[in-house]
Amino acid sequence: MGIVTALYGLKTLLALGSVTVTAPHFVPALWIVQILGTTLPIFIAPIMFARLVANDLQGYIKPGFRFPWLLLVVIFALMFLSNPLIELLSNINQKMILPPWLKWMRDSEDSAQKVMEAILKMDNIWDVIADVLMIGLLTAIVEEFMFRGVIQTIFIRWTKNTHVAVWITAILFSAFHMEFFGFLPRLMLGVFFGYFVAWSGSIWTGVWAHFINNSTVVVVTYLFQKKIINGEPNEQHMFNYIGYAISFVTVVFLLFIYKRIAVVKDQIQVE
Repeated sequence: MGIVTALYGLKTLLALGSVTVTAPHFVPALWIVQILGTTLPIFIAPIMFARLVANDLQGYIKPGFRFPWLLLVVIFALMFLSNPLIELLSNINQKMILPPWLKWMRDSEDSAQKVMEAILKMDNIWDVIADVLMIGLLTAIVEEFMFRGVIQTIFIRWTKNTHVAVWITAILFSAFHMEFFGFLPRLMLGVFFGYFVAWSGSIWTGVWAHFINNSTVVVVTYLFQKKIINGEPNEQHMFNYIGYAISFVTVVFLLFIYKRIAVVKDQIQVE
C-alpha cells in the first residue's frame, strides 16, 4: 500500500479500498497490491515450508517431470469437455438464496466481479499475452504450489486417504477465493487439479490444468470484448441437460484413463 501511495497518491489507494475501478491508475495499483501482497507470499510460503520446515521439497512441492506426457493431452481434453459440467454447477450456485444477514456475500461477489472485469480489460493482443502470463501461468504456479503441493500433501499424510485430502484441499482452495457464488465450479476444478497431481506425482500436471482454465477465460473474454464472439462472456445456459450428462460421463471416463496411464507409469518404474 505504501508503494501504491508513493507512486499514485492516496486517492488511488482509497479507490482500491472502495473498488472504484474508474479511478486513475486503478489497474496498475491493483496489480502491485495483488503481486506483492498475495502472489509473492503465496509463492514463497510453500517453498519455505517444504525446504526449511519439512526439509522435503520433493515430497511436498513435487517439482519433477517424470510422468507420461500423454497425461497432458488427457488433461487438455478433460478441461474443455468438462465445461458443461462446470456450467451446471455454476447455475446451481447462482440460484443460491441468501438471508439478509449474509448479504455481504453477494456484495463481496459483486466487488470481485468488478475487479476482475477491470483486470481483464484488454485493448490489444499484448494485453492478452500479459494477462495469460500473469493470470494464466503465474497464478497457476503459485496456487498449485500452495494448495496441491503443500496443503494437499499435508492432508494426505494426516488422513492417509488421497480422496479425503483432495476434497478437503479443493474446499479450502475454493473458499480461499472468497467468491461464494462460484464456490461449486471452483470446488470441482480443485478436485480435478488435486487428482491430477496425486496420481501423476508431479505438480506440473495441476499447473497445466490450472493454466488451461485461467488462460481460456482470458482469451474468451478478449474475443467477447472485440465482438469476435457474440453474446455475453458470463452466459449461464450454453448447454442443456443432455450436454451436462454427456460431460459428466466423459469426465469420469477421462479421469479413469488418466489414472490408468499414471498407474502404469508407476508399475514400470517399480519393475
